[in-house]
Amino acid sequence: MKVKAGLSSSASGDTGKGRSKMSKHITHGYHTVEGKSNHAMEDYVVSDFKQVHDKELGLFAIFDGHLGHEVASYLQTHLFDNILKEHDFWTDTESAIRRAYHATDAEILEKAIALGKGGSTAVTAILINGQKLVVANVGDSRAVVCKNGVAEQLSVDHEPSREKGMIESRGGFVSNIPGDVPRVDGQPCCSEGGHW
Repeated sequence: MKVKAGLSSSASGDTGKGRSKMSKHITHGYHTVEGKSNHAMEDYVVSDFKQVHDKELGLFAIFDGHLGHEVASYLQTHLFDNILKEHDFWTDTESAIRRAYHATDAEILEKAIALGKGGSTAVTAILINGQKLVVANVGDSRAVVCKNGVAEQLSVDHEPSREKGMIESRGGFVSNIPGDVPRVDGQPCCSEGGHW
């Protein structure tokens, strides 16, 4: 897969933009900025239009690594390939994406020793022929679409405080110490899918 992507360790981040070949009205852009923490940038981006058979796919993603960049990097190079390999991607896109997310999670768990103890959030958006947009996410990375200067959030953040009941029903626990981020099983993370 051809990928316009970046991992940036500079404070200036990484920026990119592009345009659909099928529609002059569809453009995209991204900009990453390193936060105020003392660790390097761990964000990976996919931002590309790709021809598959007679269809154009806009493939967009942000993977926000935590405790290392290895899982975010793995997602950048594998998640879309796994999605597009699903046998019913063209007929039942949402189910295909859901299965590919789970399959990729299983791959990451199998490679845990090589990938380290870190994780990643993920948000993906697939634009099919400039007509259908399918968004999926794990964690608190979000998808936003802007039309005529008005931004609309398309994804739902998965946060421990919102999903405490589900986490506890599966044997986990949520803690929220004042001045700290919510923690699942004592680890800072998002709640959905175990946070890659």
